[in-house]
Amino acid sequence: MAKEYDVVVLGGGTGGYVAAIRAAQKGLTVAVVEKDRVGGTCLHRGCIPSKALLRSAEVLQTVRKAAEFGIEAPEPTFSFIKAQERKQGIVDQLESGIQQLFKKGKIDLYEGRGTILGPSIFSPTAGTISVEFNDGAENEMLIPKNLIIATGSKPRALNGLAFDEEFVLSSDGALQLESLPESIIIVGGGVIGMEWASMLHDFGVQVTVVEYSDRILPTEDKDISKELNRLYKKKKIKIVTSAEVQADTYKKTADGVEIKVLVKGEEQTFTASKMLVSVGRSANVENIGLENTDIIVDKGVIQVTDNFQTKESHMYAVGDCIGGLQLAHVAMEEGIIAAEHISGNPQPAINYNHVPRCTYTSPEIASVGITEEQAKAEGFDVKTGKFFFRGIGKALVYGESDGFIKVVADKKTNDLLGVFMIGPHVTDMISEAALAHVLDAAPFEIGNTIHPHPTLAEAFGEAALAVDGLAIHG
Repeated sequence: MAKEYDVVVLGGGTGGYVAAIRAAQKGLTVAVVEKDRVGGTCLHRGCIPSKALLRSAEVLQTVRKAAEFGIEAPEPTFSFIKAQERKQGIVDQLESGIQQLFKKGKIDLYEGRGTILGPSIFSPTAGTISVEFNDGAENEMLIPKNLIIATGSKPRALNGLAFDEEFVLSSDGALQLESLPESIIIVGGGVIGMEWASMLHDFGVQVTVVEYSDRILPTEDKDISKELNRLYKKKKIKIVTSAEVQADTYKKTADGVEIKVLVKGEEQTFTASKMLVSVGRSANVENIGLENTDIIVDKGVIQVTDNFQTKESHMYAVGDCIGGLQLAHVAMEEGIIAAEHISGNPQPAINYNHVPRCTYTSPEIASVGITEEQAKAEGFDVKTGKFFFRGIGKALVYGESDGFIKVVADKKTNDLLGVFMIGPHVTDMISEAALAHVLDAAPFEIGNTIHPHPTLAEAFGEAALAVDGLAIHG
């Protein structure tokens, strides 16, 4: 049995389901093949569940500080099981919403594993999808005029540290914990590792972070990394940098795990109840039939053009499977551009330098553009401005005055090069900076934009004024 569609999307994650919705909005017939659950990694094993748990951690810390706000309350007790139940309820609600959007757009959902076939009796060109249904029903063939590959990515393991999801956890496995460990070693001080460090510490877990680079969050501005490192040490989160994990020394113990680490050439031993390995993600490009096509895979990711076409012009790829920033909001935009191109309405190429990046630690981190170090390396004569949240009334009212906003600009043209934030609710504030970056705004334009008082956003205006030494409250 075979069914024809204008577009078949292989993978129902953020890039895939958004591409499907846009294609349907353009009047195309659309099917999505998903072997797990629509929403993908972001909804089920990433963005949403982790942020739900981070919110529980934030509320717990707020309650513990209630006396500072004049509220006398007994020491709170925390139920990790109830936090997990709340997390799952949010995930289920959002998944149901996606399914309703599919119904609204008359998008057919095939629940099973899809494999790309080569030229066959069904089609003279590669791209027919064979669907192996999860429920064991007879395979079905889908014949798309156009195919969008959106198969996402999975946590990357280290050689010798295979995930068993009991003692050595991936970020996927950590989200399914039924109880909190007494202690944990987090291998990897990037975005995922630092979010888990923040959350687990706030839940009362003893946390040690081991990072190969000479600083945590190595892709962020150095001032941001330095500030988060300072605040984490103040919380008594142990940070070990310039550290190379000796995976072949890993062993289970009566109390959990043990591993040796080379720290600046000196061997040290670390023990904990569990270990979380968060050293990046690998694209899902195996076992989907790419060998039956002319699609090029280089360095583990699918190669595409600016409109996300592969070497097979009727096949597109978006999201984590093509590498890049591996962010949900980027995958969504890539999916939209691919669907628009298929519908005959090509869009401008994405400028990835304009993409905002968020880290949901406590305090939060958000940024857009290039760092001061990158700007100097690219030959810019830079000027910077920085403003601390302790000078903002709303931050003091909230009781969250740690952190700052840093603005990096080109001294010659006065164009904005980058904005870097660490502090309360900055992930909700970075969009103003992203728009300013897209519009090549100058710091004085941002600074002379009236920001309402009292708000946290005043800090951005002050940081922009600080570039030229004109901050009012700094």
